[in-house]
Amino acid sequence: MNKVAIKSPDLSLETQTILNSIADGVFTVDLDWRITFFNRAAEEITGIPSEEALGRPCCEVFRANVCETTCVLRHTMQTLKPVINKPISIMRADGREIPISVSTALLRDTENNIIGGVETFRDLSLVESLRREIDRQYRFQDILSRSPLMKKIFAILPDVAQSESTVLIQGESGTGKELLSRAIHNLSPRAKGPFVAVNCGALPDTLLESELFGHVAGAFTDAKRSRQGRFAMAEGGTLFLDEIGDISPALQIRLLRVLEERCYEPLGSSMTVKANVRIITATNRDLGLLVEDAQFRKDLYYRINVVKLDLPPLSRRKEDIPLLAEHFIERLNRLRNKNMVGLSHEALSIFMRHEWPGNIRELENAIEYAFIMCRDRLIRPEHLPEHLRSLGTPLSIPLGSTLRDIEARAILEALERNEWRRLATARELGIDKNTLRRKIQRLKIESFTEAEDSEDGMVN
Repeated sequence: MNKVAIKSPDLSLETQTILNSIADGVFTVDLDWRITFFNRAAEEITGIPSEEALGRPCCEVFRANVCETTCVLRHTMQTLKPVINKPISIMRADGREIPISVSTALLRDTENNIIGGVETFRDLSLVESLRREIDRQYRFQDILSRSPLMKKIFAILPDVAQSESTVLIQGESGTGKELLSRAIHNLSPRAKGPFVAVNCGALPDTLLESELFGHVAGAFTDAKRSRQGRFAMAEGGTLFLDEIGDISPALQIRLLRVLEERCYEPLGSSMTVKANVRIITATNRDLGLLVEDAQFRKDLYYRINVVKLDLPPLSRRKEDIPLLAEHFIERLNRLRNKNMVGLSHEALSIFMRHEWPGNIRELENAIEYAFIMCRDRLIRPEHLPEHLRSLGTPLSIPLGSTLRDIEARAILEALERNEWRRLATARELGIDKNTLRRKIQRLKIESFTEAEDSEDGMVN
């Protein structure tokens, strides 16, 4: 049974009746921060009856995570500026923390004098629940993807992780090779052991050898004391060797011995050390071609190529762009205490047309740049890096073209940009995949092969 909110002397009976009928929580405070009105939705969301809330300081009733530090209502009272849809969390009367969004405004009398403030808030528990469900569907460990190419990798990853086999991950820079290696480690029997990563391309050969195997005092100039290497640090866990294709032939021989005999000697030592370490390697180079050119040892190649995982570039998994962009925006919102709602349709269209040579890392950097340049809540083309803004230039239209010609040309170019993957094309154009299919049929746009269409499950 709903309780009737106590009437506020500052609000008319008609206004209170309206506010008691809406789904958003509403409360008002006077200049001493004491609650003067508390509607029915506020009762339901907070679990506090209005008769217990009225007359008390709002911080005692609302118990938000910003009350003591960055109170949104105080901000409005001090700056005279409203706050709109700021995400925060509150503690209900039953002790449960729930996410809400709040908006604030000044409360004035008939003579326009400020007599207090008003705050509206909306329960986001259902929204967060749906978001977590979507996140669960498209997340594998810390990797986000809805791409069929990535789902094939996800399907075999648990079996790969449970084995002790050496893994080779091939993919362009910025595709998430280290994330994939961490996922393998976290799913493996070695999950409780250390995960140690080394970028083999970042160190000269002499330093890399000491970094991997350690050294004893006096092994070389300035080696004043012994130091353990990354193999020792990874004992009982996983060692991730990134950019394995960049190591020298001499170091390749040493690494081959470790893989074959499971032991090594620290630099300057004659003592053999056992290595209980699983090796995961990664490279952005084609090791097969390096073997043919005699730049990489064939025997080492076959040792590390027991299980090979090919990470597709972002240009081949464009259906992941909206998902990844939303993920980066949410993360930056939390880190910078902002409330960016997302990409405009035009900005997303530019993202879908770009080939992303820097892959996911480039996408993340573009979002971070937009956060700096954007002063409102929606990222638009003018907020993007310059090399992306140029992609927003309208298509040149030949003289005498009909609307049908223009539409056909736009769809054809989008299909070509997305390698005739219709699901990715539909997302770029901002239309449903079935709408795209009908337009292709009506405009008589021919695809290359039925097999290509089947990649995203849209065979006609």
